[in-house]
Amino acid sequence: MKRIAIFASGRGSNARRLVEHFSESEVAKIALIASNKENAPVLEMALKNNIPTLTFDKKKFNSKESILFQLELMKIDFIVLAGFLWLVPKVLIEHFPKKIINLHPALLPKYGGKGMYGMRVHEAVRAANESETGITIHYVNEHYDEGDIIFQAKCPVEETNSPQDIAQKIHELEHLHLPIIIEKLVTSNE
Repeated sequence: MKRIAIFASGRGSNARRLVEHFSESEVAKIALIASNKENAPVLEMALKNNIPTLTFDKKKFNSKESILFQLELMKIDFIVLAGFLWLVPKVLIEHFPKKIINLHPALLPKYGGKGMYGMRVHEAVRAANESETGITIHYVNEHYDEGDIIFQAKCPVEETNSPQDIAQKIHELEHLHLPIIIEKLVTSNE
């Protein structure tokens, strides 16, 4: 059984959806939820579901010994970034080649890069009067949102849609597709 770590910084709605999806899976389980914020609500959700948690600061995250040691100790096979905003250090990318996956709330390469996350993305989509937007699931490399694209799903943007309306559409796409794509990736990597 593959062991997945989720890195998240906030509420963790996508983490929750992954926990639900893999709770009865025979192929993978959520073995760890890690965060750079000690009071992130996602950690409470993890504890309620009896999932181990890990918190770290910037120094520990970028330290080869600290974070990698913890992930190896827990026998982690895959890492999913779900609302995690820090650039992943090279040591983790090298140790987990094509096994760190990010979820981005836009159709990359548009609206990606440092500082483009959450409502900022939806506001930029609205300001540009885009007719469609969507989600991108991609491998993580040493640059923000530039890893190879695994999957994209689109949705229309109506003229009357506010950034909040767009965010709602994106959450629906994320919750629908992320668990399925992650399951396909872990089973194809056996």
